[in-house]
Amino acid sequence: MSYFKTAILLAGLTGLFMGVGYLFGGATGAMIALVIAAATNLFAYWNSDRMVLSMYGAHEVDRQTAPDLYNLVAELAGRAGLPMPRVFVMDEAQPNAFATGRNPQNAAVAVTTGLMHSLSREELAGVIAHELAHIKNHDTLLMTITATIAGAISMVAQFGAFFGGNRDNNHGPGIIGSIAMMILAPLGAMLVQMAISRTREYAADDLGARICGQPMWLASALSKIAGAAHQVPNMEAERNPATAHMFIINPLSGHGVDNLFTTHPSTENRIAALQQLAAELGAGGTASAGAGRNTPRRGPWGRPSASRGPWG
Repeated sequence: MSYFKTAILLAGLTGLFMGVGYLFGGATGAMIALVIAAATNLFAYWNSDRMVLSMYGAHEVDRQTAPDLYNLVAELAGRAGLPMPRVFVMDEAQPNAFATGRNPQNAAVAVTTGLMHSLSREELAGVIAHELAHIKNHDTLLMTITATIAGAISMVAQFGAFFGGNRDNNHGPGIIGSIAMMILAPLGAMLVQMAISRTREYAADDLGARICGQPMWLASALSKIAGAAHQVPNMEAERNPATAHMFIINPLSGHGVDNLFTTHPSTENRIAALQQLAAELGAGGTASAGAGRNTPRRGPWGRPSASRGPWG
């Protein structure tokens, strides 16, 4: 059902894009919209991962420079049946993480220093497993495509409004219609993009919990991250809000935004879903709103969790 809903939403986004092109330029406009979509998606396919990693100043680490983190990712990637992704660290106080890459063979996982310092090893395992689930589900490519199409819709709508709509006939939207479309088309694209993002977050939570074997590790991590995300600003994310959907928790500091306009499901709903999954799998523990006190003390790697985070 999750994949079906995502397919329907993506089809709707594509249909909206073609419709905007047709409204402003008839069949020619629809063809131009298709060419723009193909060009922007081709560029994003090959370059989006490098662009976003560079944007956030992420630096690559390996077994020598960050052995605990690297080994944790390697262990979980093996459990997920994935190739070893590249591992990056962002010098950012806000606890957060994201995955990127056009496919599992060219994927990367990036975590902030704030995440490494604030979570136990088990909670960090839950977060890494969630990001690996995005890679396994090919969400990193999907979200790049949806973001690119949404941006192209905005560009085509503004272009069409500037030139006054369809000039091939007398049935264009006119000045008022063009202005309305310039506002409503990007808004509709944004809503569809956000709906796709929320759907994929639930799917990644579910698969990530199964990868690490303990849903409550991820539930506890989400509770901690959500508590800190709106208190510790991520200035780079504030400057580039279009990348907010990539993170495990929305990195933006906005308050009072209606659920319709959020890139992520509510943390409470995500934790509730993980609690239900834990009950189905027979996994113990409950997530508390700040401490994650009831997360299991020992992980599949046989190490007890460190009281001050996985790095001692």
